[in-house]
Amino acid sequence: MDNLKQLDQTYIASTYNRFPVELVSGKGSLVRDNEGKTYIDMGSGIGVTSFGIADEEWAAAVTAQLGQLQHSSNLYYTSPCVELAQLLCQRTGMKKVFFCNSGAEANECAIKAARKYAAEHKGPEYSTIITLENSFHGRTLTTLAATGQDAFHRLFTPLTPGFVHTPANDLAALKTAALANRTAGILIECVQGEGGVNRLDESFVKGVAEFCREQDIVFLVDEVQTGNGRTGYLYSYMHYGVEPDVVSTAKGIGGGLPLGACILGEKVQDVFHPGDNGSTFGGNPVCCAGAVSILSRVDDALLADVRKKSEYIFSALEGAPGIQSVSGLGLMIGILPDAPAADIVRECMARGVLCLTAKNKVRLLPALNIPMDLVKQAVSVIADVCREAAHV
Repeated sequence: MDNLKQLDQTYIASTYNRFPVELVSGKGSLVRDNEGKTYIDMGSGIGVTSFGIADEEWAAAVTAQLGQLQHSSNLYYTSPCVELAQLLCQRTGMKKVFFCNSGAEANECAIKAARKYAAEHKGPEYSTIITLENSFHGRTLTTLAATGQDAFHRLFTPLTPGFVHTPANDLAALKTAALANRTAGILIECVQGEGGVNRLDESFVKGVAEFCREQDIVFLVDEVQTGNGRTGYLYSYMHYGVEPDVVSTAKGIGGGLPLGACILGEKVQDVFHPGDNGSTFGGNPVCCAGAVSILSRVDDALLADVRKKSEYIFSALEGAPGIQSVSGLGLMIGILPDAPAADIVRECMARGVLCLTAKNKVRLLPALNIPMDLVKQAVSVIADVCREAAHV
């Protein structure tokens, strides 16, 4: 481990503050380090390994495609790409899909769709994108500009212009900003993940959707972290009964391989023409084959089970000693402890449970199919650590 850490520090850019653990293998929601210690994985690679580690059905789909065609570029047709796009459209009622490699790229595509639609229907001066304070939309210069957190901006200015941030759940402020600027689109996360696992109010989300319809503004929903079953519905906007014009997603859709998707609704389905956007690796047949395996198993029974596990976690931790509040939706959960969240995460790791943080909260993003007995074990450890750290 010491040698690996030294090599990492020598050859890898210093963009990550890694935990002092080398993970080497796993199965399902259990992972092992190089010393043989087993952990319950409550982070799933930041919401990526939807069916856990070394999922056999996913691995079989990926391996089969690897043995046939690992890449072709978008100059040619491939079946997995088309099959996944069809599945996404059928499951959402939306019309077309652009594939890329990441959530940031999916959000870039969403922003392009809104600006191109507005330019063609209102004029090129309609380019402003309204997003929310405390949002997070990616790390490219444009998606950093879309992100409503100054901490991500300060070292990389000047950022892409044309973004305005308003407070979450303040519909009046959003409308005022949108009408004061020539607005192309409004981009929201129904649950702000990196911003602290904060769920938006139903009245606010419905109000944004209605306002966008009234003003012919493109309604964009970022489902990078919330999507693909994470919140107990296929996509989080479905909790609110709204219909976005564009949905961006990534993370859990690929099951562990890099894949992003920008899903276009009826309003913008034909906004792009050949040459307007592109991605060398987007729609890669291996990634798409894995994603078809994932998405086809995110069915009603699994989603109901996600909601059941979520209810258990909330009921077990809300009001528990050392815990101030529990937020989120489905298996995207934020725990605000009395003690510093980073301290809680380190002690949970020492006791065999891997958690994440989001600002001042402990964040949980376990695999969608994590067994209930592991959920209960992990929750017990988290509750004990929070109580002891608060000296209750």
